[in-house]
Amino acid sequence: MNRKQVTTGLGQLLAGAGPDLSGARLGLIAHPASVTHDLVPSADALSAAGFNLTAMYGPQHGARGEKQDNMIESASFMDDRLDVPVYSLYGDVRKPTPEMLEHIDVMLFDLQDVGVRVYTFVWTMTLAMEACRDAGVAFVVLDRPNPITGVMREGPTLQRGFESFVGLYPIPLRHGLTAGEIARLCNDAFGINCELDVVPCGDWSREQWYDQTALPFVLPSPNLPTLDSCNVYPGMVLLEGTNLSEGRGTTRPFELFGAPYLDAQEVATELNRLSLPGVVFRPCQFEPTFQKHAGQLCGGAQLHVIDRALFRPVQTAVTIISMAQRLAPDSFAWREPPYEYEADKMPIDILWGSENLRIAIDRGSSPDQILNDVSTDVAEFNDLARPYLLYN
Repeated sequence: MNRKQVTTGLGQLLAGAGPDLSGARLGLIAHPASVTHDLVPSADALSAAGFNLTAMYGPQHGARGEKQDNMIESASFMDDRLDVPVYSLYGDVRKPTPEMLEHIDVMLFDLQDVGVRVYTFVWTMTLAMEACRDAGVAFVVLDRPNPITGVMREGPTLQRGFESFVGLYPIPLRHGLTAGEIARLCNDAFGINCELDVVPCGDWSREQWYDQTALPFVLPSPNLPTLDSCNVYPGMVLLEGTNLSEGRGTTRPFELFGAPYLDAQEVATELNRLSLPGVVFRPCQFEPTFQKHAGQLCGGAQLHVIDRALFRPVQTAVTIISMAQRLAPDSFAWREPPYEYEADKMPIDILWGSENLRIAIDRGSSPDQILNDVSTDVAEFNDLARPYLLYN
C-alpha cells in the first residue's frame, strides 16, 4: 500500500471538524506523541488556534514521557510556558478527582495508543470518562490510527475478576480498535454513559500500518521506540509476567528476549524449527542496563519480523514462554506481585486476562492447545465491536 496522508482527530479539530468548543474551558490528556502532522505539540497547536486550554493531564510515563514503566510522576506541576496546571493520572490517582476537573467544561483526549489491551492509555481514557460523567464534563476523543492496523485481533478476552489498570473491560489482548472506537464501545456496551464525542481520523483505513499514513512516528512510551517494537508488543509484553527479560534496558525492547539461564543458540534453533508465521529468530546475547537481569549476560534471541501481515505476536510469545519453561524448568519462573498497582494477582494472570495461560503452561499444554482454547474470544468480540467501528 502506498503512503497516504492521514489526518488525526487533532488535525481534524484544528481544521474545523468536530464539536464547537469556542469559549469552552478545555482540559487535555496528552503526552509527547500528541503532535500535529508537522510535530507541533497538541497543547501548543490548540492554544495557537485560540482554544481555551486551562488544564493538562499526564498518563503513565508522564505528560513529558520521561518516566520508565511503573515510575510515579509527581501529583502535579505547572507548565510555565502555557501557564496551566499539569495533573498526573499515574500516581496517587489514576482517575481525575473532582478538584482536577473544577476548571474545565470539556476534556480532550489525545494519546497515541498501540492497539494492545494491556497498554494503559485507553484505561486512563475510560477512567477519565467516568470522572467526567460524574462531574458533568463533556469528553472528546481526538482519535489517532491504530499503528499495527485495525484488521487483526488476537489472544484472549479479559475475564471477570482479573480487571486491573492493564485491563478494565473485556476486550482481546490485541484488540484491533482505535482509542475512539474503544471509547464508543465502553461508553455504550459497558455502560460508562458519559457525554462523548469522537473526532475521527481523516482518510485512515483499517488495513493501514502507521508507516503508511505519512504521519511522523513519535514514540508513545520509552520502551516502544519504533513501529517494529509496537508490532511485537501485543505478544512480547506477556514476558513481563515471567523472569525472562523482555528486552527492557536494551536498545531493542520487546524485540530482544532472554535470560541468564538460557543458551542463545539452543533458543533460536528450537524456535526456528517451528517455522512460526512471519518471523525468524537470531541467536544473541545481551546485558540489560536496567530492569530484569540488569548487568547480567542473557542468552536469547531477537525477533526479525519478515512478513508483518503473517506475523502473530501472541502466538509467538506463548511459544517463547512455553519453550523457556521446557528448556529450563528449574530456572524459569512466573513473576511475583506486585504489578501495576495489583498486590495480590499474578502479573501473568492480569496480562493474559485470566489464570489460564499460567496453568496451561505449568501442566505442559502446547501453544496450539492454549490458543485453541481462546479462539472463540475474537469471534465473539468481533460481533460486539462491529457497531462501534468508525473506519471502513
